[in-house]
Amino acid sequence: MSGRNPRLNPLESRKQLLLAESELNRAQLVGEWQTLSGEAHALADQAKTITAIAAALATLVVACGPKKPVPAAEKPSWWQTLLKVVSVFKG
Repeated sequence: MSGRNPRLNPLESRKQLLLAESELNRAQLVGEWQTLSGEAHALADQAKTITAIAAALATLVVACGPKKPVPAAEKPSWWQTLLKVVSVFKG
């Protein structure tokens, strides 16, 4: 035998502990990144849905609007227009 003590000295022990902790932190970071990425994709999908609904609603509002210019005194308020659109959805 070489006569060497098989036990680790305190510095080698500390180094191995830090390496193991670093690997755990790296694995945790990867997991958190994947979670964040999934949530970002879900948020983007929701934004696309909201955009599509808003575009459809805008098209409906334009289609339900007056066909010819109306004098300002006879022009319905935005609130009346909104109620008309809602009544179309209710059927």
